[in-house]
Amino acid sequence: MEKLSGKVALITGGAGGIGKVTAERFLKEGAKVVLVDLFQEALDETKNALNAHGELLTVQADVSKEEDVERYVNQTVEKFGTIDIFFNNAGIEGKVAPIVEQDVADLDKVLNVNVRGIFLGLKYVLPVLTKQGRGSIINTSSVAGLSGSPGVAPYIASKHAVVGLTKTAALEAASANVRVNSIHPSPVNTRMMRSLEEGMNTDEQSMAQTIPLGRYGESSDISNLVLFLASDESEFITGGQYRVDGGMGAL
Repeated sequence: MEKLSGKVALITGGAGGIGKVTAERFLKEGAKVVLVDLFQEALDETKNALNAHGELLTVQADVSKEEDVERYVNQTVEKFGTIDIFFNNAGIEGKVAPIVEQDVADLDKVLNVNVRGIFLGLKYVLPVLTKQGRGSIINTSSVAGLSGSPGVAPYIASKHAVVGLTKTAALEAASANVRVNSIHPSPVNTRMMRSLEEGMNTDEQSMAQTIPLGRYGESSDISNLVLFLASDESEFITGGQYRVDGGMGAL
């Protein structure tokens, strides 16, 4: 049986590695999917690749702009009538440098996407879910949201903030039967990690040695967890932080 049959799923960062793979998984599980991304060309490529799997809408938007967020939520509801699942996933890595070498502009850029974007998504999606009395929100944080790491202070700060937003939203929405959880991936084999490797002057092999299971995560590893949290199988789970990190949390 399809786990998401008849449900409407909204995904930000939808043309990136994790977003795209999760969208495909959702479509195959019976959901109607809306993909939001900043880059229209990437959205077009993703739509062409996934169209055959089910009903799909793409919306170009900047998640850090309130009017864009309100628009992508409105377009989703206009197209499909509601929202059942919100994968609040858009994020950027920022500049790799010690705190003393980070400009305020570097910090603002990361916080605008990774914190403001998550906040605005919650602000405009939660009313839709609470009105219907059900729904699941999955916010993308990181293992960096649960510990420190040198050289990426803006990213670390932003991903810690996602935890606070998740817990607060979960408490505020619980009476409406709306669940809010965060996921915390280890390094994942995506474009973002190529950028971080370059900034840290390292490579995948060296980074993978810091992960007990000895490899980067794949986007499919992350989508497996997101699917579970999106589905009715997790109907008594909210306010939690869920690692998918190859054992890094045990170190």
